[in-house]
Amino acid sequence: MKFDNILTEINGFGKFQIMIILIQSISRMTLPCHFLLNNFIAAVPSHHCDLSALDDGVVFRNLTLEQKLAVSVPVEADGTPSSCQMFAEPQYNILSISNNSDDTRMLQCQTGWVYDNSIFKSTVTTEWDLVCSRKGMNKATATIFFIGVMCGAPLFGFLSDRFGRRKILLVSYLSSMVFALISSFSTSYTMFIIMRFFTGMTLAGISIISIVLNVEWFGIEHRTFAGVIISLDWTLGNWLLVGIAYFVTEWRMLILAVTSPLILSIVAWWWLPESARWLLANGKADAAHFYIMKCAKMNNRSTCIASIGQKAMLDSDAVDRGNKKYTFVDLVRTPNMRKLTICSGIVWYGVAFTYYGISLNVTGFGLNPYLAQFVFALIEVPGKIGVYYFLNKVGRKPGQVGTLMLTGVCIFINLFVPKDKWVVRTIVAILGKGLSEASFTIMFLFTTELFPTVVRQNGLGYTSFMARLGVSVAPLIILLEDTWHLLPALIYCLVAVGSGLMASLLPETLNTCLPELIEDIEQPR
Repeated sequence: MKFDNILTEINGFGKFQIMIILIQSISRMTLPCHFLLNNFIAAVPSHHCDLSALDDGVVFRNLTLEQKLAVSVPVEADGTPSSCQMFAEPQYNILSISNNSDDTRMLQCQTGWVYDNSIFKSTVTTEWDLVCSRKGMNKATATIFFIGVMCGAPLFGFLSDRFGRRKILLVSYLSSMVFALISSFSTSYTMFIIMRFFTGMTLAGISIISIVLNVEWFGIEHRTFAGVIISLDWTLGNWLLVGIAYFVTEWRMLILAVTSPLILSIVAWWWLPESARWLLANGKADAAHFYIMKCAKMNNRSTCIASIGQKAMLDSDAVDRGNKKYTFVDLVRTPNMRKLTICSGIVWYGVAFTYYGISLNVTGFGLNPYLAQFVFALIEVPGKIGVYYFLNKVGRKPGQVGTLMLTGVCIFINLFVPKDKWVVRTIVAILGKGLSEASFTIMFLFTTELFPTVVRQNGLGYTSFMARLGVSVAPLIILLEDTWHLLPALIYCLVAVGSGLMASLLPETLNTCLPELIEDIEQPR
């Protein structure tokens, strides 16, 4: 008897499954809080040079702030005061509307900067002056965080397949909380980025383990719902981040605030079950029987499971017939697995590369950072609801191919829309972002259904690594606009279309049983 048949008997979508979703939603909502945290803790407020070095003790001291800026700071082409330069000597002639000046030399800021604290009380930018010649260090904080996520994905994927979903998930909870806590008390920029690297690495465990543990407890007909409802945690986390960041404007306290839900996750973990699929696939039949009976009891199906009999349960196709330990090598050892691994990796790279490429280029809102973040999260909701109905009726493969191809079309259209038509460009860009977000939602569910149980976490670890590689590269492509201003958008378009075509090589998984062993992929029944 297949494990999916057992789930059907004990109700693959009941109180037990709802409990799993609710328990894990707490930790999953912290993911966008950290993944998008740089929008707030590394925000760059308006700033100008500290003008104290120009104070001559007489005339300068008696000027208003506006007058001090006028005589001390040169004006950019757009009419705004320079953020990185100052005059060598006060230009009092500007106030007298005179063109004569003895020394109009411009220097880099000599004694630091003065920041506008009206929106953010403090950020890592203001803490360590990560502006002007040091602005690259500001961008590096996000890059290093995602490199940590990229490294953590395969590590926690391997550990979860080897030692179980539940145990390693607790390790992720605890380590993420510890590293985030230490990062909030960083005394130097170097200490901060090291702690952010490890925070990203451990959060990767929550990201990939939680979705697999959810999907593995759902029956065939309810896996689509599980995948989509889990993705809504990202939207809820987005809104949570906006709300917390609006009231907590000091970066150290903000890190602590967005990490605090993990305390509840650790408490709720005691009620979280292990994956019975993983237990059976690894020869732990007694433990699997315990959780299956617990699920049946909570879903009011105890009498149904009794009619099946314990022997039939323990003879499930999911039971591993040996003591083999699976590794990443098993992802490419056999022909069908090798094709699956290569194709899914390329698709994941394209999905993440395109999504973040669009996100970094959506402009024209003119909103403050809190409202902009809220609007972007709001846009995702109708897209995810549409994805649910589409996946149930049409399938995973057409959805994945379609969203990526249409994302490429949106980017291609914007290549020909003049920049002064900012309303049209923004609408098309938002549509592209929504489609790209839909491709993310589909691919997460698709991936969990493609890889067999014995290497599912290894597979998700590998694909998450490829996705974060795409995230790391996407911002660098924008630098190519110095070569040709349309080149970055053209590259994003080609990658979206190319990964969409690659997705067409993946097998459909709608209404199919989850594969348990590698043999199920090599010799499908």
